[in-house]
Amino acid sequence: MKRIGFLSWALWFGYAFLYVPIVLLVVYSFNESRLVTVWGGFSTKWYGELMNNDALLSAAGLSLQVAAVSATLSVILGTCAGMAMSRFGRFRGRTLFGGLITAPLVMPEVITGLSLLLLFVAMEQLIGWPDGRGVTTITIAHTTFTASYVAVVVQSRLAGMDGSLEEAAMDLGARPAKVFFVITLPIIAPALVAGWLLAFTLSLDDVVVASFVSGPGSTTLPMVIFSSVKFGISPQINALATLMILVVAAGIFVASVVMARQDRQRKRDEQMALQTG
Repeated sequence: MKRIGFLSWALWFGYAFLYVPIVLLVVYSFNESRLVTVWGGFSTKWYGELMNNDALLSAAGLSLQVAAVSATLSVILGTCAGMAMSRFGRFRGRTLFGGLITAPLVMPEVITGLSLLLLFVAMEQLIGWPDGRGVTTITIAHTTFTASYVAVVVQSRLAGMDGSLEEAAMDLGARPAKVFFVITLPIIAPALVAGWLLAFTLSLDDVVVASFVSGPGSTTLPMVIFSSVKFGISPQINALATLMILVVAAGIFVASVVMARQDRQRKRDEQMALQTG
């Protein structure tokens, strides 16, 4: 009983440590006072002012755009890298290639941002592209380090995949491209979705790398929030964060409902198979 009580307290402490700050953020988004930590009464005026804050909304839109594009590119590049590591066996330079894939996972973001900035400056001087720092450089930079996360996820899924399915398809005359799109791709689809969501979140959350490779007129939402901390956080940021939390919670709820339905349908199919068998 004592052990169960300790585990329960540890569980509740963990939940409180994670979610109490989020709950406070949501509560203070309805605060009448401009001071974030002083409750001045219930009000929704900050949501109205948020809708009229073009700078904050444009930064949020830019972050979503960059995150979506970089996540999509990361899935393409990460899938190719994961396939090379898991399907091509031992090849010349495999150790170096694997190290280059995993290096961004442990590389400090300051080093990554500085190295990419120097790369973009050198490329602009040599070939004239990219012309300055902006959305393009931020997207390339985010794709550079998020592709590594996707590659690790896809490689892990391919390592646990039954290779006999692909071999059977090729024995029946299917070409490698058709085997990939008909057999491999549907099986690793959950890993691709997970990798895309992970890359999207990392890109949307990044502030260090974006600070190095961004220029005037290409300020992302984390950069705006970080710069506003110096002068005090506006309750409009709390309102925007609350809306983002609502969207994420809705997505999690929908995914849970879909997974629950699929699980019930799978159990029904198994029961019918047992009855008919």
